[in-house]
Amino acid sequence: MGLSMESILVIDDDRELCKYLAEYFEPDGIKVDEAHDVEKGIEMILCNDYSIVLLDIMLPGRYDGFDVLRNVRAKTDIPVIVLATRGEVMDRIIALEIGADDYLSKPFNPRELLARIHAVLRRSASIRQNGAANMTAKKYRFGDVVMDMGARMVLRNNKPVKLTQVEFSILEILMRNYGRVVSREELSQEVLGRPFFPNNRSIDVHVSNIRKKLGIEHEMNERIVAIRGTGYVYVCSPSPSDE
Repeated sequence: MGLSMESILVIDDDRELCKYLAEYFEPDGIKVDEAHDVEKGIEMILCNDYSIVLLDIMLPGRYDGFDVLRNVRAKTDIPVIVLATRGEVMDRIIALEIGADDYLSKPFNPRELLARIHAVLRRSASIRQNGAANMTAKKYRFGDVVMDMGARMVLRNNKPVKLTQVEFSILEILMRNYGRVVSREELSQEVLGRPFFPNNRSIDVHVSNIRKKLGIEHEMNERIVAIRGTGYVYVCSPSPSDE
C-alpha cells in the first residue's frame, strides 16, 4: 500500500523531470510540488509543510543547490535528498557535509528514488510517533553530552547541538551501543534503510559531521572512533546519572 497524504517539493530546473516524477509518485499517494530556481525553492520550503525536499545541485542563476541547502539547514531540519550529477563525488560529499540526508546520482532509477523516499518517510514517522508517545524517553549522558530521546535534543555543556535527522539517528545508535563497534552496514540499514556499499561515503560523512558538531572530549579524546574497514564505536563511557 502506498504512503498517503505526503507532499514533497522537487527543486530542479528540468521541468520534464519534475512532471515525470509527479506522475510516477502519484499512485503512491505522494503529491509533488515544483520549484525551478533557488529563490522560489527556498520560499516554498519555508511557507509549506513538506515531508521531503528533492534538490538538484546544478541550478541556474547566481545561486545553486548548495545555497538552498545552507539556507534551509539554518531554519529547518526537513529531510533533503540531493540529486547530483553522476561522477561529481565532491558535490555529493559537500552536500552531505552541509546537511543533506541522502543523495542520488543522475540519471537515476525512479524506483530507487521512491525507495529512498519511503525510507525517509518511515524514519520521520517513527520520530514523530516516538516523540509524541514518550516524552519521558531515555536520556543518554556521556560526559558533557546529553541526548534526550523524548525531546529529540542533544546538548553539549548545556548548549543545543543542531543535528539533522540522520545525524541524530546515527548518534543514538552509537550511544546505545557504546563500547561496541557498530558496522557501517548496520548503520546504513537502520538509518538509511538500504545496504552499505564500500564506495558509498554517506555514513562516513554523516559521522564526520557529528564529530565536528560535538567537538572533542575535555581530555582531548575523540568521542567516536573509526575502526578501519568495519565501522565506528562511541568510546566515552556514560555518566553515572545515565537514565
